[in-house]
Amino acid sequence: MRVLVIGSGAREHALCWAINQSNGLTRLYCAPGNAGTAEIAENVRLDPMNFKACAAWALEHAIDFTVIGPDDPLAGGIVDVFAAHGLKAFGPTAAAARIESSKAWAKRVMLAHGIPTAHADTYTDPIAAHEAISRRTVSGDSPVVIKADGLAAGKGVVIANDAESAHQALDDLLVNHKLGRAGNEVLLEDYLEGWELSLFALTDGEHAYLLAPARDYKRALDGNQGKNTGGMGAYSPPAAATPELLAKVKSRIVLPTLQAIEEEAGCPFRGLLYAGLMITASGPVVVEFNARFGDPETQVVVPRLRGDFLQMCLAAAEGNLEQVEEPGWSLEAMCAVVLASAGYPGPFDKGAPISGLDRLDEEVMVFHAGTERDADGQLRTSGGRVLTVAAPGATVAEARARVYNNLERIHFAGAHWRKDIAADEIGG
Repeated sequence: MRVLVIGSGAREHALCWAINQSNGLTRLYCAPGNAGTAEIAENVRLDPMNFKACAAWALEHAIDFTVIGPDDPLAGGIVDVFAAHGLKAFGPTAAAARIESSKAWAKRVMLAHGIPTAHADTYTDPIAAHEAISRRTVSGDSPVVIKADGLAAGKGVVIANDAESAHQALDDLLVNHKLGRAGNEVLLEDYLEGWELSLFALTDGEHAYLLAPARDYKRALDGNQGKNTGGMGAYSPPAAATPELLAKVKSRIVLPTLQAIEEEAGCPFRGLLYAGLMITASGPVVVEFNARFGDPETQVVVPRLRGDFLQMCLAAAEGNLEQVEEPGWSLEAMCAVVLASAGYPGPFDKGAPISGLDRLDEEVMVFHAGTERDADGQLRTSGGRVLTVAAPGATVAEARARVYNNLERIHFAGAHWRKDIAADEIGG
C-alpha cells in the first residue's frame, strides 16, 4: 500500500513511524515533512492547505491511502476534496470536523445532546461580552475561561483569574483581532476543577476503539505557568485512568458524541476523535474535542500500541472498524518532553544548529517537528516546537527519568523545555 501522511510536526513523524511498522506498506511519503520524517519516508514539497494540488499529486503517484495530521486541512475540507477525486483519506469531513473547528458549535451540540461539559455563553459583540464579565466575580478562586471559537494552534484559551485579565483577553480577541477570524466569536465558560485527561478514539462513525490514555501539558513554563502552547510534554498512562473510568467515557461521552455529530452535521465522523477531558468530582466532563491526533500525546500513545496501526486507520476510514482487532498496549509507560526554540510560543528564532542526537540512549525516541537540514546536511531548527524526546520505562517515573537524562545531551541555541512533565503523576 502506498501511503501519504499530510503534515510536518512531531505528530506526523510519530504517525509515519507507526505506519512504517505495517506489513502492508510498500511506499511512504510525507508532505511536507521535516528532517525526521525524511529518514523513514520520502518528503514531498506540498502545501497541506492546497487541497487540489495534494489530491492531484496523490492521483499522479497512485497513493492508496492518505492520513491527515493537522487540524487546519481537516477543517478546510481536505478529506472532502480527496473523496471527490476518488481518494481514500483518514480524517473527518469538514462538516464533522466542526466539533473542533468551531468551539461554539461543539458546545451547542454537547448541550443539546446531554454530553457532560461546562456551561458557556457565546458572544460576538465586545460590549456584551465585557458586560458579562462585569457581572461575574472573577478571581483566583473562581476564574473564567475565555475561548476563541476557531482554530488557534492551541493558543486560543485564556484562564482569567481576575477581571482585568478577562477584559484584556476579550479585547485581544474581539477588538484587536489577535487571532484573526478565529476570535470573531468567543465563549465565556465556567472553570472546571479536577484533573485533565487526553483520550483518543479511533472511529468509523459508529464504532470506536479507545487508544491508551495520556496527559499533556499546555502551558509554556513549569508549574503550569506562562502562555498556552501547542503542548510541551505528555505521558501515558495516568494511573487514575482506570478501565472503569475509560468505559464510562466511552459510553457517556464518545459514543453519544459520534451520534450527535452525525445528526447535527449530516455525516458520520470517521477518523480520530480526541476528547480533552476534566475528571471532576462528579465524573468526566468534556473541556473540548479535537478532530485529529493530539501533539504531543501521539508521541506517547502510538509507541505503546500493539497491532497494525495502518490497517486500523484504513478500516476506520472505510467504515468497517470492527473488521480489525482492537489494539493491544505495551505494559511499559512512555514520557515525552518537547524542546522548543527561544521565544516560543511567541516569536521565535530559527536556523540554530542542533547537535547531540547521536549521543542518546538506544531506546530513546526523537520525533522531529521544526527541523530541517541545510545544504551541507547540518540539522537546524525551523520552528517553535523543535523536537519531542520520548522514552519508555517500566513505570512513568522510570520513563521520565530516562527522558530528562537524555535531554541534557541535546543542544541548540536557546533551547528550553519544561522540567516538570509527569512530576505530578509520580508525586514530584
